[in-house]
Amino acid sequence: MTISRRRLLQAGLFGMASAAVGVTAACGDDDSSGTTGGDSKELSLWYWSGGLSDKVVAAVSTQFPDITFKPTQVGGAFKDKLVTTITSRQFMPDITGIKGEDIAYFMGQAGQFLDLNELGAGDLKAQYLEWKWKQGSATDGKLIGFPIDIGPTALFYRADIFKKAGLPSEVADVTAAMGTWDTFFEQGVKLKAALPGTFMVGEAAEVFDMAVGQTTKRYADADKKFIGDQEHIRNAWDLAAKAVKLGISFKVQSGGQDANAAWNQGTLPAKLGAAWVALDIKSAAEKTSGKWRVAPMPSGPANQGGSFLAIPKSSGNPKKAFEIITWMLNADNQAKGYTDAALFPSAPAAYKLPALTAADEFFGGQVTIDVFGPAAAKIPVAYESQYDSVLREPFAAELSNVETKGKDPEKAWTDAVAAAKQAGERVGVS
Repeated sequence: MTISRRRLLQAGLFGMASAAVGVTAACGDDDSSGTTGGDSKELSLWYWSGGLSDKVVAAVSTQFPDITFKPTQVGGAFKDKLVTTITSRQFMPDITGIKGEDIAYFMGQAGQFLDLNELGAGDLKAQYLEWKWKQGSATDGKLIGFPIDIGPTALFYRADIFKKAGLPSEVADVTAAMGTWDTFFEQGVKLKAALPGTFMVGEAAEVFDMAVGQTTKRYADADKKFIGDQEHIRNAWDLAAKAVKLGISFKVQSGGQDANAAWNQGTLPAKLGAAWVALDIKSAAEKTSGKWRVAPMPSGPANQGGSFLAIPKSSGNPKKAFEIITWMLNADNQAKGYTDAALFPSAPAAYKLPALTAADEFFGGQVTIDVFGPAAAKIPVAYESQYDSVLREPFAAELSNVETKGKDPEKAWTDAVAAAKQAGERVGVS
């Protein structure tokens, strides 16, 4: 079975719980570790499959012939392996990737990494999206992570099925008709009425996560206070529960074979997701090429995914490591990353390059950057706690109970909040 990038992302979010509980004390924020100097001629890079363009990585040795470059694709639980290496203080890479869902955790270990501002990152700041730059920065302004990619969200839909159901099908018309969650749901009800057994939403958690991502807060604040019982989470919960109540949720897990089959059959002709979901759909529903389109997400964009490169304090040649990072992640190479690995650029200059401005025949010749580019610029900036994934899990579990077991949404909300508070207490969130 092919596992979608979304499913891997969700696995990463859920998998942070155990690491967050047991590792913080072991690593600490130790500014005395490692060195900020060195002129080693041999530099290593750790990243994961799909985390960077392999072609760009391979070109580093040609671009920097004065050093020996040793990239390694680390399989399995990347974060756990990096944490173990930091804890042991042995065999650290000179450059390492950090996944977007893990950046908040590593902010708690900021002393283990160099401040990239001290290497000249500030001079490049204007070339990258401001909110993404902030996401890689500690509260004191120290830049830990240099932006690789982002995951601006949108509405993917099958124009042929929408048209068959009597719904708007052209991008401009869909944009106008489904600009809010309420109007999106209204069209979902019409879709199901016109084509019984056809659904607008894959699963309730999809709506919940998107709605949370549209806000400027998450589950805990910078003072480690639990805020998962506040209005922004409750509103997202109510939207997800409404999708279930209206009967427009297919109750099928994203990234699985059932969802893939539904995309092909047209029984799930819509998908709320990040730019990289395009690759999932193309892979899973190849025969539907030309039938899909992309429109802005109801009520505004969110971000899902996107990663960073960092330089550990133990790097043997920080100056050269920074030169490598900034070359790999310039606009031209980010455009190559989009072509090679569906990594949506964090450098807006890339949006004007042919790799992103070309018409996409899978999406009926649409130039999808016309949707994703504006979305990328409007993503709200939120404080992200290293414990967000731990605190999110009870909400996802209880939403599943509402969706698949018919649990009362009010009772499920109360239980979710209580379970999230208990989970927070275990990791020091009060």
